[in-house]
Amino acid sequence: MNDDLAALAARIDRTNELLQRMLAEVAKTPSTHAIFVDAGYLYAAAGRLVAGTEDRRAFDLDAEGLIEGFIDRARQVFADSRLLRVYWYDGARRRIHTLEQQSIAELPDVKVRLGNLNANNQQKGVDSLIRSDLESLARHRAISDAALLGGDEDLVSAVEAAQGYGARVHLWGIEAPEGRNQAEPLLWEVDSQRTLDLDFFKPYVSRRTAAPVYDPAGTVNRPTRENVRFVGAQIAAKWLAERGREALVELLPGHPYLPGSVDQDLLVEAEGMLQYSLRGQADLRRALRDGFWEHIQTQY
Repeated sequence: MNDDLAALAARIDRTNELLQRMLAEVAKTPSTHAIFVDAGYLYAAAGRLVAGTEDRRAFDLDAEGLIEGFIDRARQVFADSRLLRVYWYDGARRRIHTLEQQSIAELPDVKVRLGNLNANNQQKGVDSLIRSDLESLARHRAISDAALLGGDEDLVSAVEAAQGYGARVHLWGIEAPEGRNQAEPLLWEVDSQRTLDLDFFKPYVSRRTAAPVYDPAGTVNRPTRENVRFVGAQIAAKWLAERGREALVELLPGHPYLPGSVDQDLLVEAEGMLQYSLRGQADLRRALRDGFWEHIQTQY
């Protein structure tokens, strides 16, 4: 009997030891978050807020800048977590990428997922894609937190599926000029809510005018990528001279992304130096950031 008790006690000790090891490993594993963007909701709500219209043809939206803004905001909200990626859900005819969707798909850490677009320009199948991704990532413990930018009641099932596997879902909304632009059942189900306001979206959304944004006659020459890259390096040199090398500590952990405030300052100053608008020109925006980072990294 004593031998049996001793053996049982030994097994309990081994089990406790294994549990302690598992808990130690879990404690060392960093939390991971992902951002899920319903582009249909984003365009409609941000367009209404900033440009006064939901018609995509009536305004320009800097998707690349917004994505970096979302990443920067998530970095603040999930301070001890790393980004898995940004999922961008949109509609397209026959699920064939538009040029804008192609440029978004080329961004680092961004996955574009397309539903269909019917004859009335309504998205079909996007909600099911969001549910599939949320559920799969939660089930495989790939994420601990999900920031979901959307407002459709059909997303409730996606939220419940992810929560069923232990993930926390945080709903991000866009300020509504009047009333609400998110379904109440969705607000009830999520773990937290956050609203992004007019000041957040102003730098990224602008109403189109009758005049063309870029001169088709060529009187204003489009700068080359190398010219823009050089301007990025010049601004980085100025930034370092003004703030000192210790300011690098704020930037390097976020590479290849810049904090939202720094990115906007970079864009505005570059446009002033080039005398040319970089809004909506993803390739030139990337060249600008590349030049900025290249100079920063030579000083590290």
